[in-house]
Amino acid sequence: MSHDPLSDVLRSVRLRGAVFYYVSFDGSWAAETPPSATLAGVLMPGADHVLAYHLLLKGDGWAATEGQPPVRMTAGDIVMFPRGDLHTLSSAPGLRAQEDQSDWRFTTRSDPKPIPVAYHRGVLRPGSPGPAEGAQSVVVCGFVACDMKPFNPLINALPPLMHLRAGDLGPWTTQLLDQAVSESREHRAGSDAVLERVSEFVFVDAARRYLNSLPEGSAGWLGALRDRHVGQAIALLHEKPAQPWTVEELGRQVGLSRSALHERFVELTGQAPMQYLTNWRMQLGAGLLRRGKGKVAAIAQEVGYESEAAFARAFKRLMGEAPGAWRRAQES
Repeated sequence: MSHDPLSDVLRSVRLRGAVFYYVSFDGSWAAETPPSATLAGVLMPGADHVLAYHLLLKGDGWAATEGQPPVRMTAGDIVMFPRGDLHTLSSAPGLRAQEDQSDWRFTTRSDPKPIPVAYHRGVLRPGSPGPAEGAQSVVVCGFVACDMKPFNPLINALPPLMHLRAGDLGPWTTQLLDQAVSESREHRAGSDAVLERVSEFVFVDAARRYLNSLPEGSAGWLGALRDRHVGQAIALLHEKPAQPWTVEELGRQVGLSRSALHERFVELTGQAPMQYLTNWRMQLGAGLLRRGKGKVAAIAQEVGYESEAAFARAFKRLMGEAPGAWRRAQES
């Protein structure tokens, strides 16, 4: 295991890049993206969670989701919705999309990517040639799926809406997006794989930049990673998950008393250190089970349990079924 808990979590939750759409807009426009549960069922069946991001290639517009102030976008900006909330892109703040009862996302999900879509006078035209050169605005829509169970502390640690301005994007991100756009337009061999990897990179880069932007003392899992003591404690739990940790020993290694570490850990992460360790062990165990590596007893020992029964009890408490049954369900 590395000393980088963010990378550990990103690897363990199985990021999978998904569909690209090119969407062209004219006049006064608004387009709505449904919530994660709907997207997962339509675009990526079996995914626990799907988040969307949108790159504004041309023009300007606004992005909004419930409970957040709308943000103005200009060409080159990206907006991301990590929690998978329903959201709207529009030509002006406050506009709502016309109700869409069609199943075009489902019927086109196996079509070659990117799929061109045109909005003209409120009419949706999937498969229209595009992006139209004369369009007022052009948006590239990408999606990323990830696991939420047993343990994904990252998604809820990110804000509902992330606005990545063109001038703040790293050179790697900009170059990769440019390459993805070029690849997808020309439909070269391997273009789908390029689009998938770019989607994953955009999300990882956004999470990393958000982490680096947090002020000292920020709450949440990402804030905890930046905390001098709690961040070190989390790194130790990730580095040696099978070690028989106690709060006393963890506190000794990070330079805090047992009570001080417990209080600070709960304040930032919302859970006690040993509960965090249990959750992380279950995440590691689930990965080993999914990959079919070894017997349950061996996996139990690898993630820090002295007996298969103890591991099975903890796993069932979190996942609702025994490890063996859960593994068989993943294989079906």
